Amino acid sequence: MNLFRFQSLCIAAIIIVLVSACTGDRIPGTSAMHPKAQIDFVKRQLEQDKAPFTAAFGILTEKADAAFGTSHHAVEDFAVPGFYQDKENHRRLSLGLQTDAIGAYSCALVWALTGQSRYADRALYFLKGWATVNKRYSEMDGSLVMSYSGTALLFAANLLKDYEEWNAEDQQQFEWWTRHVFRDAANSIRFRNNNSGDWSRFASLLADVYLEDTADFEENIRLIKSDLFEKIATDGHLVEEVKREKNGIWYTHFSLAPLTASMWVIYNHTGENLFFLEKDGASVNKALDYLLYYNRHPQEWPFFKGPATGHADSRYGFWPANLLEAMRPVYRSTAYETFVAPYRPLVYVAHDFAWVFPSLMPLSLDGYP
Repeated sequence: MNLFRFQSLCIAAIIIVLVSACTGDRIPGTSAMHPKAQIDFVKRQLEQDKAPFTAAFGILTEKADAAFGTSHHAVEDFAVPGFYQDKENHRRLSLGLQTDAIGAYSCALVWALTGQSRYADRALYFLKGWATVNKRYSEMDGSLVMSYSGTALLFAANLLKDYEEWNAEDQQQFEWWTRHVFRDAANSIRFRNNNSGDWSRFASLLADVYLEDTADFEENIRLIKSDLFEKIATDGHLVEEVKREKNGIWYTHFSLAPLTASMWVIYNHTGENLFFLEKDGASVNKALDYLLYYNRHPQEWPFFKGPATGHADSRYGFWPANLLEAMRPVYRSTAYETFVAPYRPLVYVAHDFAWVFPSLMPLSLDGYP
C-alpha cells in the first residue's frame, strides 16, 4: 500500500470516529409525536380544505388563541398530593400545569402547521415559565402528574427545537428543567407495572428525544418490552387496571393511551414497530378491542358492576374515542372507524396528554400520501 493511500485511509478512519463520537448518542430528529411527513401531509389537507382536518384545525386554533389570555402557572415546587387522599387539592394543584401544557402544545402545533411566529412565541412563554420557575416536584403524585400532564410541554418543545427565535440561553434552561425535573420525575416511577409506569416511560421518551439521549431512550424501550405481556392478559384485559373497581374501563384507556403513544415515538425515531408484538395471543390490538367492546357493553364488564364509560358530551373530549381514532389507521379496524366516525373531529384535552388531536394528526406506518 503506498503512503498516500495509507494516509487517506487513516484520515477517513479518523473522520468516521469523530462523526460517530458526535452523533452516536443522538436520536435522529426532534419531532417526537409529529414527524415532518405528518406535518406536511396535514398542511396539504388544510390547503385543500378537506374534512375532518379543517374543522379539527379550527378547534386547535381556538385552544391556541385561548392561551394568549392567561399567565403561566409555574411553581417552584410542583407538590401534588395523592388523588385518593386529597382529590380537591390534587385537582387544584395539577390544573396550572395542565392549562399551560395544553396551551404550549396547541400554540406550537399551530405554528408548525402555519408558520405564524406569534404562536411559537406564545408556546415559548409557557416553556420558559416552567423552565425558570419550577425546580422540583414532591408529594405522592407530583411525579405522576408531571409525567401525564407535562407531556404536552415536551410535545411543544420538540416541535419548536429548531425555531430560530428560541435563544440559546432559554433553550439551555429548558434542557436543564427537562433533565433535572421533568425526566427525573418520570424516571423515578418508570419501574411501575401499571398506568403510572406507562405514563412515566412515555414522558421519559419525550424527554430523551429533546435531550438526544439514546441510552435512556433504549432503556425505556427495554422497560416497555419487559413487562408488556405481564400487563396484557391473553383475552385482552389489563391485569392491573381492571382492579380499579368502578373505573376499570377508564384506567384501561389511561394505560393504553401512553403505551401506544410510546410505541409511536419509538417508531418515529428508530423504525422499530412494537404495535404488532404478540405473545400467547395477547397483544395491544386485542387490549384495544377489549376496551372498545366493554365501553360499548359495560353491563357485561366482569370485574365490577356498573363501571364508568366514556361519553361524547364531555367538555374535555371523548375517551376512548380519541385513542381509537389514533389507532384506527395502525390496525385498519372497521370497528374503530364505526365507533369514532360520528364524533369527528375528536379532541381530548382532559388532564393527561397523549392523543390530543387525533383527527387532525393521523398516524401512518406506511408513509403519508
